[in-house]
Amino acid sequence: MLPEHSPFSPDQRRSIESLIASFSPAQRFWLGGYLSAGEAVPAAAAPATAVKLTILYGTESGNSEKLADLSAKEAKKHGFQATVKNMSDIAPADLAKIENLLVIISTWGDGDPPETATSFYKALMGQTLALPKLHFSVCALGDTSYERFCQTGKDIDARLASFGATRVSPRQDCDVDYEENHRTWLEAALAALRALAPSAQAPVVAGGSVSAAPANAAYGKKNPFGGELLERVLLNGKGTSKETWHYEISLDGSGLVYEPGDALAVIPVNAPDMVQGILKASKLSGSEDVSLNGEGSKPLSDALRENFDITALSRPVLTKLQALTKSKKLAALLGEDAKDKFKDYLWGRWIADAIADYAPKGLSAADLVSIFRKLPPRLYSIASSPLAHPGEVHLTVASVRYDAHGVSRKGVASTYLADLVNKGDKVAVYNHQNKNFRLPASSDVPVIMVGPGTGVAPFRAFVEHRGALGQGGKSWLFFGDQRYTYDFLYQVEWQEHLKSGALSKLDVAFSRDQPEKVYVQNRMLERSKELYAWLQDGAHFYVCGDAARMANDVHEALISVVATEGGKSREAAEAYVEDLKKTKRYQRDVY
Repeated sequence: MLPEHSPFSPDQRRSIESLIASFSPAQRFWLGGYLSAGEAVPAAAAPATAVKLTILYGTESGNSEKLADLSAKEAKKHGFQATVKNMSDIAPADLAKIENLLVIISTWGDGDPPETATSFYKALMGQTLALPKLHFSVCALGDTSYERFCQTGKDIDARLASFGATRVSPRQDCDVDYEENHRTWLEAALAALRALAPSAQAPVVAGGSVSAAPANAAYGKKNPFGGELLERVLLNGKGTSKETWHYEISLDGSGLVYEPGDALAVIPVNAPDMVQGILKASKLSGSEDVSLNGEGSKPLSDALRENFDITALSRPVLTKLQALTKSKKLAALLGEDAKDKFKDYLWGRWIADAIADYAPKGLSAADLVSIFRKLPPRLYSIASSPLAHPGEVHLTVASVRYDAHGVSRKGVASTYLADLVNKGDKVAVYNHQNKNFRLPASSDVPVIMVGPGTGVAPFRAFVEHRGALGQGGKSWLFFGDQRYTYDFLYQVEWQEHLKSGALSKLDVAFSRDQPEKVYVQNRMLERSKELYAWLQDGAHFYVCGDAARMANDVHEALISVVATEGGKSREAAEAYVEDLKKTKRYQRDVY
């Protein structure tokens, strides 16, 4: 029956109700919602025969976890009983109990598995399973600027197939702008699984397609907030070889909230000299109009400045360039037998260099923009507590500048902030949650923080937060940089925190102040007895900063401390550290 207050005449009501009577119960349920003159449609309960679906994710910065949660919501709308699992909470052998599986996995660094998924990945690669009943599909997240793009996802996809599992939908490899590709993959994967299990089919909801993103925050990746730059302070002293800035950005009016451990996404623009370099190499003026998806047309120079990654040279970029130019030399460089030469060519070069080398006659405006990917946001660890600085967010950013092939180079986002944004200007930002880098729930739990250089940023937030809350848990910071005189970031603040008790202990390592190099891992080994005692007392151990060397060296030092002070073998010490990871007492934010 139509509701009494529906806007139809009696004759219209009788005709509509007669038509509705011919529909199935499910059709009547859904259609009734649309004819109820604005009444809310009740949520559909999962059918009694709902097919179970496991959504397995591995994440470093939280993107895969967000997509897993979104995928589960969409799967439930389509009649599945969906469960989300972190790879850190499952063993490969458990896959034998699963019939329907969606995998969403990111890469860390150059194709490596993310921190929380490392154990699962190694076990999956190192054992043989029989999974003839498993139906699966993989969505891999990566960054095309790395040679081993989406390698972890590719490995898992191939490994599952080798175990006899059935791939119901092709693997989707996603670049840093992943939302649309994920949506396309999810629609195809859910459709394939529904075809295998017709009982899971549910009435099509309005629109009939997967949502682009959860409708929660007003400001996000697709709609960043313009935060005013309130303050900028150069943290290094005269005589330094570094350029590290402290930035304070207003969040007033944004509704954005963050926790210590989160990152702030900054959406930069390309510098004028970068744009001019591309135009010169392409032999274009910049006044040419180009068409952009979702934006119509705009002048090429504006598009190069605002929309595209015009610097990062990668295999996908060179592959597209070769297809346009038909260059035999570039084809040879992209060959399987030229991997070392290809790697050497990428180092220190930008896209403009490749255009000059392999498209000496230039490119048309349309061809030029076809080789680029979208300009990705940059994530920076937040260096402030919202309790200590209400309505603000602080960053600690090192400006990237270097020389390569006789040309001065620079980082896009770091020098955008340093060179192009002045106090009072607006910066496009949004919050990026990092649930895998959080203070302990209990205020009494000790924390050990290792953060050399800009890696100290989140620990400034940690110490401020605990200080603002008046929490009594012990805290120990290991900080390092090049020189005490020039590079002791936030020195006065740390001294004040030591006096107030917000920081219990501080150890520093300045590598260039003595003939032999001294790093934070050396200080850890020197304090090994006390450090192990803190761990035995339940301390959480955090590392932030350089992934290439520092994080591995600190990891090795931690294993050594446990082995030495705990009287354990190397194998037992590794198991101890692995248990710290599994219980979330060892967390890393490395880049």
